[in-house]
Amino acid sequence: MNDSQVAVSLSEWETLSPETCEELSGFYLNGSENCRRAVANLNRSRQMRLTELKNGLEIASNSHVGRVRVGDLNITIHPKLKAASLLRLLRYAYGFRRLELFSISTQAVDQCGFEDLLVCQLNAEAQELVSRGLLRGYIPTREQLSSPRGQIDFTKMAQDGGTALASLPCIHYPRIEDTLLNRVLKASLHLASRIASVVDLRRDSQRLASLLDEQITTIRLSGAVLDQATRQMNRLTSVYSSTLSIAKLLLDAQGVVLEGQKSSVAIPGFLFDMNAFFQSLVSRFLRDNLPDHKVRDEHSLKGMMRYTPGFNPLRRKPPTPRPDYVVSRQGKIRAILDAKYRDLWERQLPREMLYQLVVYAISHPAHPKSSIIYPTMNQRARESRIDVTDPIYGKSLGQVCLRPIHLPSIVELISSQTVQGRRDREAYAKRLALGE
Repeated sequence: MNDSQVAVSLSEWETLSPETCEELSGFYLNGSENCRRAVANLNRSRQMRLTELKNGLEIASNSHVGRVRVGDLNITIHPKLKAASLLRLLRYAYGFRRLELFSISTQAVDQCGFEDLLVCQLNAEAQELVSRGLLRGYIPTREQLSSPRGQIDFTKMAQDGGTALASLPCIHYPRIEDTLLNRVLKASLHLASRIASVVDLRRDSQRLASLLDEQITTIRLSGAVLDQATRQMNRLTSVYSSTLSIAKLLLDAQGVVLEGQKSSVAIPGFLFDMNAFFQSLVSRFLRDNLPDHKVRDEHSLKGMMRYTPGFNPLRRKPPTPRPDYVVSRQGKIRAILDAKYRDLWERQLPREMLYQLVVYAISHPAHPKSSIIYPTMNQRARESRIDVTDPIYGKSLGQVCLRPIHLPSIVELISSQTVQGRRDREAYAKRLALGE
């Protein structure tokens, strides 16, 4: 076991080895059970890969960014985009409001981890809600009252066998702030105060949570609670939508669901899936800027695959491919698209991704083409196309397109509020969906 903590930083899709990082040379993780379990969970989930070599430790990141602590090792994975640009894309993808952030926190975020971006936005959302006044709701309350209000609970009286008290069991609906949405807000602030790496952000979260202590009940944040709160959303509670989105992102980044398990396994840190974020970003950009088309997320290609009659002994459901987006116009499919957070201009296209896109292409014989949309920071990136042909007769079976989306350009496009900006967005979205 090492005597001191070791801290390393890397970017997404980067590998650090003992040869390229001095801190990892001769470094080995301690052999505690918690450390071994954390390494196994991270490797199995493919959020990152930790490999012990004979001369030290190797760390390989992928599409997850954030912070992880494994034994005596602190790992920070930074996104390639700058904090200001990434925050703008986050707001656009998830519908966060453009609120003024605390200046001291904004300066700190530029130097710290990705989780602080979300905490900073959550604090701004909470400050706005508290300043304008928390939403109140009519909460059903059952209690004994000497001055009856609401309805008399005759069922309760019958169960008690009558009453000799100078009060009656009543059911009334006081309009109070202790609603589920406000409980989720308070729980989210407590979670943010534990996640944030910047002291000022933690202090802001704790201060805002303390303002809710007297009126709001403390609950434990969970996926079931967030689902229940989401079902209660309506036009009157829409101001809480950003808070719920951030709470879900913070909660999801605290654990990972391993293959074959239903519940999530906690990880020692915070890892945000940039692939999910990129999928949401592309989805909204296409929906907002393809006015004559309909974009459906994760649309099932039903009927494409089925078991042969009499040859399904385990009675399993047939596999159903689900591309990220299906773009249609007047009921006809125009494009089948997938979004992957992997710079395919700088890195090779994995075989499994190619095979997946080939399946999507041949699923639509009238227009056998599918495309994968990927992010890049390289302005020279252009569309690539792979023809799929019959290996015997050379007949064309379909085509797979690799279309880059230049992230700095998207930041500029969504920031423009002019008529020309709208036209540029529509042209860019059409090129992403339908090609050059």
